[in-house]
Amino acid sequence: MKFVDEAVIEVHAGKGGDGCVSFRREKYIEYGGPDGGDGGSGGSVFIETDNNLNTLIDYRYDRIFRAEAGQSGRGRQCAGKSSDDIVLYVPVGTTIIEVDTDEVLADLTKHGERVMIAKGGKGGLGNIHFKSSTNRSPRKFTKGTPGESRNLRLELKVLADVGLLGMPNAGKSTLIRAVSAAKPKVADYPFTTLVPNLGVVKADRYRSFVMADIPGLIEGAAEGAGLGIRFLKHLARTRLLLHVVDVAPPDESDPVAAVVSIAHELEKFSPALSQQERWLVLNKSDLVLEEEIEQVATDITERLGWSGPVFRISAATGEGCQDLVYALMNAIEERRLLELEDGDYAAQQRSLRERLETEAREKVQELKNQRRAAREQGQFEDDDEDDDFDDDDYDVEVIYER
Repeated sequence: MKFVDEAVIEVHAGKGGDGCVSFRREKYIEYGGPDGGDGGSGGSVFIETDNNLNTLIDYRYDRIFRAEAGQSGRGRQCAGKSSDDIVLYVPVGTTIIEVDTDEVLADLTKHGERVMIAKGGKGGLGNIHFKSSTNRSPRKFTKGTPGESRNLRLELKVLADVGLLGMPNAGKSTLIRAVSAAKPKVADYPFTTLVPNLGVVKADRYRSFVMADIPGLIEGAAEGAGLGIRFLKHLARTRLLLHVVDVAPPDESDPVAAVVSIAHELEKFSPALSQQERWLVLNKSDLVLEEEIEQVATDITERLGWSGPVFRISAATGEGCQDLVYALMNAIEERRLLELEDGDYAAQQRSLRERLETEAREKVQELKNQRRAAREQGQFEDDDEDDDFDDDDYDVEVIYER
């Protein structure tokens, strides 16, 4: 199945039906008077979220959606039939943006949330509405009004409380497999993860949170190296970021340099995202001698000048994972409660998320514009990229456990 997190579509609501000009004609009734009916309303277009969807693949090829027009009125005061509305279903976490004005029309974050995106036209009036004491046989009617039309961009951002960051093969997918029911692909080569994966992490019977694993970053990702940074937008709604670090990389590279490189890419992508709270997770501790792991961890944190929480784990063996889960659960519950009780804190968090989403949207659009400009200059083959979906889809299985 293909993972598509952006789509550009057109929606057209139906036109209202025209009113009717008609006069009553019956045997023995010489002056029946006007009896033209009203036109029916055109169909509107709604967008509704559905938990059973996890990709915008339905809008990858079908991009134009039209509601039917209302029927015109008829004689004998018969009103035209109003057309049915159409409903487009999208995954939870979809943002609807008007392409022409770049205005955010709706941000759908709950299952079953519905919003009218294009209103159908109103039906016209028949001539029965225009009779008066001085005009007994009016031939006036009104036409139905046109329905609204919009060009929309749909952007999907996965909903998660915790997001995983790190270099390829840092062990992010192994970690999410160890603490949740999600089973993303794990292998001993870089870029095993090609799309975001979600997993529900249960700390206790009635306590759980959602963790998101995105494809790994490398130096130069902001310029398109590797899989680029377009998947970073999926961390826009998270409360905490876990920076997963391989303490024993097979190429003997410096873990500190890897952390600094990722932090630099975050800053280039979105200053707001770089300000998001991050915890350091030193993974693959089972590959380091027991008497040396403490010294390795201390050396990394001291060289980084890290003042936040630090956890030593082995996602492959499960060592330290449960302690990390409990710490995350407690931190998330504290922040949820604080948002409910402290209005200033809640406003600050909303402002931060709005900044983050705006910066992420602008950066992704900037990268697309750069790639299109490069293609126009002949740096890409015409069939290498799609105008609206640069690197948007991959033929891989989507793991989305809730």
